[in-house]
Amino acid sequence: MATIVAGIGVPHTPAFAANVKVGDPDDETAAAYARIAEQLDAVEPDVVVMFSTDHLNTFFLDNYPAIGVGVATRTSGPNDGTPGLKHVELPVHRDLAESIRIDTALADFDVSQSQEFTLDHSWLVPLQFIRPAADLAIVPIFVNSHIPPIPTARRALKLGRTVGESIASWPEDVRVVVLGSGSFSLDVGGHYIEPQKIFGVPAPEWVERVAAFLEAGDYESLVAHASRAQMAAAGNVGGELLNWIAMLGTIGGGVPSSLDIHDQFGHGYGFWRLT
Repeated sequence: MATIVAGIGVPHTPAFAANVKVGDPDDETAAAYARIAEQLDAVEPDVVVMFSTDHLNTFFLDNYPAIGVGVATRTSGPNDGTPGLKHVELPVHRDLAESIRIDTALADFDVSQSQEFTLDHSWLVPLQFIRPAADLAIVPIFVNSHIPPIPTARRALKLGRTVGESIASWPEDVRVVVLGSGSFSLDVGGHYIEPQKIFGVPAPEWVERVAAFLEAGDYESLVAHASRAQMAAAGNVGGELLNWIAMLGTIGGGVPSSLDIHDQFGHGYGFWRLT
């Protein structure tokens, strides 16, 4: 049977691909990703099930799913020209992806599928830093965290639990890592940034509260406080917290093995080792 061996939460800030100095001990972003990469290698995964958000690069407003699963044998990217991000071809665990899609549909989720798709920075920035060899099969699960109305935090948690049950029932002996990618508070080109800036962190106190909930393993309180209004007040990227919540639902919660919060960017780096 499949085994979920770890959960990961990381950001996917596109500028990191070009600006982060990998291997530089003074670069705290590089160091944070390196700590995650080391722990990922230690659990020897076969598959990464990823919750992230398309930034209108894979889908557009005429066909933008609330929840979608990529069901294919391979994918590639980036499809958004992110500077510094290497082009990669990635294997997709098609059979597991299809099983997850069916199980979520049977659990009353209106889940879409895409059989031909490419990926943007929200998937490939994390992978470039934590698995640069791009040798792990992935299952991409698209969660709408940008285009209102976004799913509720409670719905994201339930989605994760359903995905976790689906993985646990998968008959093959594979080691699965679950990754949720995104920020807690971030506004890019929106109403909450200062003049002459292109981004800002409008809700630093919310970042602190999210960090406290994560550190304590108190995910019920996190979900209870992560209302749509709160996520909107955290910036036009604040809904990406849903990807972390879906990941936590999938792995069943727990206290993180490591958690680094970078308040100045409104995000964090977490690892949950389960075996």
